[in-house]
Amino acid sequence: MSPLLQRAHNRCPGRRPDGRGRGAGVQCAPVNPAVLPAPTLPADLDGVLRLAAQSMFEHFAVAATGMMLLDREHRIVWISEGYKHFLPALGFTHESEFVGRRVEDVVPGTLLAEVIDSDRPILVDLLTNRAGTFVVSRLPLHDAQGQVIGAIGLVLADQTKLQPVVQKFAHLQQQLDDARRQLSEQRRPKYTISSFIGVSPAAQEVKRQARKVAALDSSVLLLGETGTGKELLAHAIHAASPRASKPLVGLNIAAIPDTLLEAELFGVAGGAFTGADRKGREGKFAIADGGTLFLDEIGDMPLALQSKLLRVLQEQEFEPLGSNTVRRVDLRVIAATSRDLPSMVARNEFRADLYYRLAVLPIRVPPLRERREDLEALAEALGEDIARRSGMPQRTLEPDALALLAAQPWPGNIRELRNVLEQASLMSDALRLEARHFAGLLPGGTAAAAAPGAPARISAPAVDATDPAAALRPLPEQIAELERRAIAAALAHTQGNKVATAKLLRISRAALYEKLALYGL
Repeated sequence: MSPLLQRAHNRCPGRRPDGRGRGAGVQCAPVNPAVLPAPTLPADLDGVLRLAAQSMFEHFAVAATGMMLLDREHRIVWISEGYKHFLPALGFTHESEFVGRRVEDVVPGTLLAEVIDSDRPILVDLLTNRAGTFVVSRLPLHDAQGQVIGAIGLVLADQTKLQPVVQKFAHLQQQLDDARRQLSEQRRPKYTISSFIGVSPAAQEVKRQARKVAALDSSVLLLGETGTGKELLAHAIHAASPRASKPLVGLNIAAIPDTLLEAELFGVAGGAFTGADRKGREGKFAIADGGTLFLDEIGDMPLALQSKLLRVLQEQEFEPLGSNTVRRVDLRVIAATSRDLPSMVARNEFRADLYYRLAVLPIRVPPLRERREDLEALAEALGEDIARRSGMPQRTLEPDALALLAAQPWPGNIRELRNVLEQASLMSDALRLEARHFAGLLPGGTAAAAAPGAPARISAPAVDATDPAAALRPLPEQIAELERRAIAAALAHTQGNKVATAKLLRISRAALYEKLALYGL
């Protein structure tokens, strides 16, 4: 006979181990056979359950690091020998000072009182207080009528046994905190309105408009040539807005293939199509919820998606790709384009209703040739950034170099200016750059003779094919020069239409944008 059944038999000696009576006059609890889950269990089920409870209590008392019992009023009525070891750390010298007190008054961070009041157990939890960090369990206790009469608390393991688990938990928590911080830094605006450098009337007007629209929540449309600082201004408007603490999410429409653009914007439901992630994928609208969504090169958005974008702007809701669930969002849209949207509307290449919805607060960002008085300050700021990123000493510009730069038309605007300054810094060891250091780096080649303030003619650097020295230059340099001239010519032919330029050159729009940035066009 097993020890458990033997103890049950001893509680009712008038029965044989098989449950049948042995004689008259024996008082044992009646047994209802219907409640027995299997015929192998003893007849005195209530007695077995009482023994099981007692046995579990005895085992916990030995195996647990510490135990305590509470009454209905949260008072501690008993603690085990193991629990007494925690008393000094909790500020008590003797058991008599501890037992009889309300548990919330003597054990910081405990939830035993909540277990009694809610009648809900907490099976596994971590408790940290002055005594250390422990794995604990908390169970309510009931009387025969099922009423809560108290609770039992068990300390299952102390800090020494938990050290590997605690270290792993701390490591995972640190990784989570680092990931959150990195994501926050990535979504944080990089620029403020003061980052838009310039004291010219045109620059001051842009800053004034940016401060004004930042306080509002309507859509903003930034208009201007490529390289004028539209993205910087979008960051600045977000940083000055009430949404500054929320994410700023950017998307370059022209750099995303048309077939993927809808998924990038609206996300994909799990299993929407073959190869889709089972968990789905968040789109830029969902990620920017609560903050600002910056849509660069909005003029390149396909007509098919323009109606869906209009719905989001009007209703602040959308459906992920492959889903029938409508998701609501609260965000602000800042759009930017270097294309002539009114002309596109007239040619039915851009939806008129979407244009009017985006252009609630339009801001025209002036090209560099309209704010030449800002060129010196821009060159100085760009030179500081180039030196910081490259590790080279900062270069300054001589008056003749400034006059040369001021005479240029700058079709690539500030981006092109930075490209020229960086090339001159890399190709020269001089700390003060003169006009001669820019020879061959500017359109027109020998534009040094141009009068300050006079617009220079746009032309690619001429290369004399009959000059033997021209063929002795490194081949990558010659290829880059040829590629730059071809792109500049194609842009001039298409009047700046990048979609048409990419088709004319038979390259993708993404590749075109990479080369525009590379060559400062």
